[in-house]
Amino acid sequence: MIRRGLGVIFAAATVAWGGAAQAQSFPIRPVTLIVPWPAGGPTDVAMRAIAAATEKRLGQAIVIEYRPGAAGTLGPMQMAATANPDGYTVAQIPVNVFGAPYMRKVSFDPIKDLTYIIRLTGYNFGIVVKNDRRWKTIQEFLADSKANPGKITYGSPGVGGSVHIGMTQIAEHQGINWIHVPFKGSAEATVAILGGHVDLIGDPSAARPMVNEGKLRLLVTWGARRTTNWPMVPTLKEIGIDMVANAPYGLAGPRDMDPKIVKILHDAFKEGMEDPSYAAVLAELDQEPSYLDSQDYHDFAIRQIAEQKRLIEALGLKRD
Repeated sequence: MIRRGLGVIFAAATVAWGGAAQAQSFPIRPVTLIVPWPAGGPTDVAMRAIAAATEKRLGQAIVIEYRPGAAGTLGPMQMAATANPDGYTVAQIPVNVFGAPYMRKVSFDPIKDLTYIIRLTGYNFGIVVKNDRRWKTIQEFLADSKANPGKITYGSPGVGGSVHIGMTQIAEHQGINWIHVPFKGSAEATVAILGGHVDLIGDPSAARPMVNEGKLRLLVTWGARRTTNWPMVPTLKEIGIDMVANAPYGLAGPRDMDPKIVKILHDAFKEGMEDPSYAAVLAELDQEPSYLDSQDYHDFAIRQIAEQKRLIEALGLKRD
């Protein structure tokens, strides 16, 4: 019995020593960053920028891997289910992840199954229409929407995403019936509006070149204040809709990550956030830094899950 007990203690000590050694040497190979959206959208641009700025601090390459689907939740859920908690796989976490259990049946808990590393920034949303459409102002657009229920379509990056929920909130506030057309990401939605397949989209960051060229028209933004790139465009609050939606996002890994490895990743990405090249990309996308450390980001996730549950139930979007 004594010999067996010593063997168990030795085995446990070996595992603990191995984990400590792994953390001390981390990273010794490239880190995969899962982007849960198609290539070409604003998330792709921002993630490539933070990866390039961070890998200089981390000492290893950060490789982007696209896993789009389910309004940005498929990639994080797949990571949580299959990735080793060794720090070599992390994912971008849109707020849609927090509402996923209430929108559809998933075998996934966004608190228990993820290790939160760092919060980075948040999206800039708004209502964008094609320049040849009849709406010149947001007031004209809302009035026309009320007068033509069920006739105006909007594209979003997916069912249950921030744009879908935001547009549903606006519709409920104004007594409007829009038709939702979900896509796999903002890039696809932008192609659709340019082709005349939908009447509007909710992501001006994805459409910024076309807005700046005059091909698309931005009618309103959803932030707390007017954007830097389009200061002439009003916010929802300015037109009487008391709503702010900027959908903060960050990075997480699978559950049970070594806290030492989490700190290494956090510190590297925090330094990456301070790189001028990353700051320039955020400014171009009208995304402001929204940093939280690992613990605060975890606490934020808990609050967001409760908020997403409340919103989804209040808007009648909860799954059966």
